[in-house]
Amino acid sequence: MRQHLLNETTADLYRRSVTEGVARVAAKIATTERPHTGISVDELAPVINGIDLDKPLEDPALVLDELEEVYLRDAVYFHHPRYLGHLNCPVVIPAVLGEAVLSAVNSSLDTWDQSIGGTLIERRLIDWTSGRIGFGPGADGVFTSGGSQSNFHALLLARDEACRTVMQSSLDLTKSQVLPKLRIFTSECSHFSVQKSAAMLGLGYEAVISVPCDAKRRMDTSVLALELENCAREGLFPMAVVATAGTTDFGSIDPLQEIADLAAEHSAWMHVDAAYGCGLLASPTRRHLLDGIERADSVTVDYHKSFFQPVSSSAVLVRDRDTLKHATYHADYLNPRRMAEERIPNQVDKSIQTTRRFDALKLWMTLRVMGADGIGSLFDEVIDLAAEGWKLIDADPRFEVVVEPQLSTLVFRYLPAGGEYREDLLDEAQLHARKALFASGEAVVAGTKVDGDQYLKFTLLNPQTTTADIAAVLDLLAAHAEQFLGESLAVHH
Repeated sequence: MRQHLLNETTADLYRRSVTEGVARVAAKIATTERPHTGISVDELAPVINGIDLDKPLEDPALVLDELEEVYLRDAVYFHHPRYLGHLNCPVVIPAVLGEAVLSAVNSSLDTWDQSIGGTLIERRLIDWTSGRIGFGPGADGVFTSGGSQSNFHALLLARDEACRTVMQSSLDLTKSQVLPKLRIFTSECSHFSVQKSAAMLGLGYEAVISVPCDAKRRMDTSVLALELENCAREGLFPMAVVATAGTTDFGSIDPLQEIADLAAEHSAWMHVDAAYGCGLLASPTRRHLLDGIERADSVTVDYHKSFFQPVSSSAVLVRDRDTLKHATYHADYLNPRRMAEERIPNQVDKSIQTTRRFDALKLWMTLRVMGADGIGSLFDEVIDLAAEGWKLIDADPRFEVVVEPQLSTLVFRYLPAGGEYREDLLDEAQLHARKALFASGEAVVAGTKVDGDQYLKFTLLNPQTTTADIAAVLDLLAAHAEQFLGESLAVHH
């Protein structure tokens, strides 16, 4: 089986196999007419479960034939203009080229002796992103697997910084005494990874204080101020305030300057989760929407959302590189302390991962081919599209839309003309419309709850989507919802 290892003697096999694989995927992308086939779990699971993994096909061409049946045919294609579901983006070609290179070379970005140029490329991109944020020369960071890991990493640093600060000012307190008194403040619209991180960090879900949002679904800073004062009054310690620059449901951006003021006043770490809104860092026209982000102690960015990169490509950035020491451990076999003293740049010194892909190469290739303005202009296009989509939905009597978007997300629900329907029946109509649309394969949309009620959601991250696509999907949703309500009413009578 050594003939399948990539080396100098199998280079031709590698070239032929990859070329054929790329040709098939390219043909699939070029001819895909719907974002999804509508296949169900019950249809596909028996096919995959019936494959005997102990009996290899051996011929890569035969495996690609099989892959068509078990994956490619029924994949959800984010590049299709009527994929309006989750925060998944179509990917730019330079990044896909980078993916092909990094997978073949297979560098691991933990130590210098495994990733000579890769280490320096990643560090250069961290410096570039830090500069776009507005951090000074003392900033640093590291690539991660995604926004959830970046948020966890940032809150780990915030936890240990809070413990250090509290224990310095109150010498009679131990870390085990401080931990139960730490509190994290974040908006009710923030990402669930904040709560999960608190639990994984040993603080518990109850350590997270949920702050209500205003009518624009942004953190209400007047309530935040009161909650921070209550924290001090109760003898608790404000560990961190997490602001969101692009909430998952609404794309709303919290008032960063006001939050920075309050975090500074109460000596709390300020983290900005810009996993979604980070594309504004490259926007030629909308960078001002992130004003105040430069005052954060840490920032999460997901290049695999609004920078149009393949999964995974994310990073956590910190204003003060010294805080990254809380994630440092020196292993004698890998990164002994002497290497740090010799200024050998081992990325594992600041990462919570050890083995790590060279995901930075994808962004590097993209910037070298397209430039920052090229990426930012694509994000501007989908934000402009969302603004047009909002006008369309707001003017349509069949729907109500929650909030005018700051980024590229639209949250709305179908409301039938005339007649009163029970709220639970309206909720079921939204769920049915989404499920029926997915089963048809004609389009993919997302859903969420707003103030306890079920809503539908468009996440627009494809510059090739048009207002005509949005209008067509609205018609499909309305038809499915109307049919459901009609049938429900008939059964009731």
